[in-house]
Amino acid sequence: MNSTFHAHDLLWGMPSAQLPEDAPDWARQVLDAGLPVVVRRASGEAGLVPVGVRGDQRARRLGAWMTATQVSCRLRPEDLRLQDPADLPALVALQQVTPILDDLGLAWGPTGGVGYQLATGLTVLHAGSDLDLLLRTPTRFSRAEARSLSHRLKGLACRIDLQLETPNGAVALAEWATDSARVLLKHRDGARLVADPWHLAEQPA
Repeated sequence: MNSTFHAHDLLWGMPSAQLPEDAPDWARQVLDAGLPVVVRRASGEAGLVPVGVRGDQRARRLGAWMTATQVSCRLRPEDLRLQDPADLPALVALQQVTPILDDLGLAWGPTGGVGYQLATGLTVLHAGSDLDLLLRTPTRFSRAEARSLSHRLKGLACRIDLQLETPNGAVALAEWATDSARVLLKHRDGARLVADPWHLAEQPA
């Protein structure tokens, strides 16, 4: 992945002509409408960014590659904040978590449907939508801290899925808050079970 961009960043500027010839029409329509793509985790050639095109249905997701020099605008999850009064549960939950996560002193932001709606202004959320969040943890976030945060995020307006973004990939807060010896790390080369997401080199193969 191009080091300038990270998973869940929203990028504008990809032309539909860069999609594979067999790409579905809906994906071309998304790009022709000037909508962003989202950076995904994958390893590839220098100068190419692994991205996903998001359609208007959950089943409409397409993986693709964007030339880094074509990026005209970039929004990171931490750039996105709710500006207007909230009505849907996922947006109400975003209001509720804001002071909790701000207190941690770490960069964070919404991803998934909430992030996409805030970035584009398109209505993609519904009453049953979850709130997906990313918390950047460049140094080790202890399991005690994870349990404390997990407890504070319970009982809010909707279900919350928070991912701890480590230098090696992402791990679910809910999983890191348990006593499991190994947890699932979403790495750019694929998912793997690890004992410590922050120190892969120190772990046995």
